[in-house]
Amino acid sequence: MKIGVFLVLFQNEPLEKALDYVKAQGVEAVEIGTGGYPGNAHCNPRELLADPGKLARFKEAVESRGLEISALSCHGNPLHPNPEIAKKHHDDFEASVLLAEKLGVQNVITFSGCPGDSENAKYPNWVTCPWPSDFLEVLKWQWEEKLIPYWKKAGQFAKDHGVRVCLEMHPGFCVYNPETLLRLREAVGEVIGANFDPSHLFWQGIDPIFALRKLEGAVYHVHAKDTKIDPVNSLVNGNLDTKVYTEEIKRSWIFRTVGYGHDFGFWKDFVSTLRLIGYDGVLSIEHEDSLMSGKEGFEKAVAFLKEVVIREKIGQAWWV
Repeated sequence: MKIGVFLVLFQNEPLEKALDYVKAQGVEAVEIGTGGYPGNAHCNPRELLADPGKLARFKEAVESRGLEISALSCHGNPLHPNPEIAKKHHDDFEASVLLAEKLGVQNVITFSGCPGDSENAKYPNWVTCPWPSDFLEVLKWQWEEKLIPYWKKAGQFAKDHGVRVCLEMHPGFCVYNPETLLRLREAVGEVIGANFDPSHLFWQGIDPIFALRKLEGAVYHVHAKDTKIDPVNSLVNGNLDTKVYTEEIKRSWIFRTVGYGHDFGFWKDFVSTLRLIGYDGVLSIEHEDSLMSGKEGFEKAVAFLKEVVIREKIGQAWWV
């Protein structure tokens, strides 16, 4: 396994400076933002695809530092009811796939998307309960008329270019847990897999270890990000929390740097389970801890993960 970082954390720095810094901290791989919500500060796919010289210099900037690109990330909502937003995020996805093919990168990360409740909707509608029955009608329409048809086409596009679609299971989108990921994967094919981010599972009451075992063979990329459940607010108000992330003391949960939500015991189980299910790739640090600066949170995450990652290939079981 290797330690990586989602480089949008340092989007205010030039690419070369950001790469030098993360390399000096011991990172071996970078996940690059290429559009959607993360933006494309370090990598504009359309510019690189249009200019072979720029593409070569971009690739050299990464490879000359002994780094690899674990994924291109364009987390967006290509099913947004606003056609302008949907088109932009769809175009970002296709451009990211084409760039991944050129770079020899296997993984493109995004969200499944979430439509509205009808063709006349203005905003996404994330259904979380089956009653009143209106909600089930909306959910059926979203999956059968929007989600599955879209990803059958988009998935085939990715497959045609040798790229895997890594969907991040995230509340607010149609795919938010193992059950919904596997449902879409069954409908579309194995081009669909998970960008497994445990932070979004913790507050839903999902055990990431059990979820990994359920998703054996379908985990294509992994985020290293933690969540802390507030023992007071959670037990009073539950975990469906719409307060802004910066009202930390009022929230039922907040994102944390790895090790500040769950201890070494959990993370050692996590990486061991990754190995059990056949994943030996990158743990990409995503820093969204509002209690720490980006620099401190990142450096603490690297130091923490160095203690838990399993690096060497499994040898012969000499004691058997």
